[in-house]
Amino acid sequence: MALLLTAAPPPRAPAVRHLGPNWYACVMGTAVVAAAGAVLPVPVPGLRTALAAVWALSLVLLVALLAARALHWAHHRDQARAHLLDPAVAPFYGCPSMALLAVGGGAPAVGRGWIGTGPAVALDAVLFTAGTAVGLAAAVAVPYLMAVRHRLTPRQATPAWLLPLVAPMVSAAVGPRLVPHLPAGQPRATLLFACFALFGLSLLATLLMLPLVFARLVTGGPLPLALTPTLFLVLGPLGQSTTAVGAFADVAPGVVPAPYDEGFGLLAVLYGVPVTGFALLWLCLAGAHVVRAHRRGMRFSMTWWSFTFPVGTCVTGAAALSRHTGLLAYDALTVLLYALLVTAWATAALHTVRGLLSGALLAAPGPAPSAPRPATARTRSGAGR
Repeated sequence: MALLLTAAPPPRAPAVRHLGPNWYACVMGTAVVAAAGAVLPVPVPGLRTALAAVWALSLVLLVALLAARALHWAHHRDQARAHLLDPAVAPFYGCPSMALLAVGGGAPAVGRGWIGTGPAVALDAVLFTAGTAVGLAAAVAVPYLMAVRHRLTPRQATPAWLLPLVAPMVSAAVGPRLVPHLPAGQPRATLLFACFALFGLSLLATLLMLPLVFARLVTGGPLPLALTPTLFLVLGPLGQSTTAVGAFADVAPGVVPAPYDEGFGLLAVLYGVPVTGFALLWLCLAGAHVVRAHRRGMRFSMTWWSFTFPVGTCVTGAAALSRHTGLLAYDALTVLLYALLVTAWATAALHTVRGLLSGALLAAPGPAPSAPRPATARTRSGAGR
């Protein structure tokens, strides 16, 4: 009896103990398939229905994951605190914001066919507000922890460091969709310029961080196999910023006075074209690294979701350039990138379902290797699994 009274109670909700913030990438990757499909220049029979179903799936995944993460914080606070102090996991706290924003942004574009325009706009407004607040908090808190608690070295730099800095750029890209639904005058102009400020915040922060990532890549050698897919994360700020400037140009006429409305149109082209060029260069470079890693035995891990959302932002960026330049080349680029996105999403989703059914993805990470590695390929959250 004494042994029974003193024995520690079994942990509650053990299935979510190792559920890290990186799992929000599933929501992001699913939502962007719907949002990117809505801007395709080629009409496809039945596409709108399929996109609405994919968006509904992303909404269900978001609700389920929010509930699971709430259980995680309620019953496994030690693990949650450990995630924040783990330099390999903490950057993924930029993902919750982008998941909220991605699902919210898809509501007016594809979800309104199922839930109606009014509820879709209301849902977008709620998720945009929450996602922007969470994203700004992550953009401050994660770099702060990196500076004062994580004790990082240049050889530990990975593209995941960009995640908390990209979240405000997602707000900048989806926020302009709400501008026409606000009262004319100050409210519309305020939201548009607030999104423009978020664009600048994220862009300048990314420009500070990206050289560290590139320097690590060219001086420290290839990333560990499990982390190689994260090279695609660099496409996120590139494609999302191009999408954002295109969105500014779409809504600026009648919202801001001349000549600033025309200035947004110029920015969409003069900024978007060269940045998209660099994105295509990086896509080829990252693809070459992934092929190399695959030949060396790279297995599935949650980092494979890096192939989805960043590529989706390039789809919407190319579509924005098509609208503002009228060039058929950008139409073709949009279709090609979307085909890549759908292939990547189907592959990542299939392997994730298999991993969930087998229990491998939610299991505790294995013991740490005896010899230190230059970058963390396995994390407490399973980010490198």
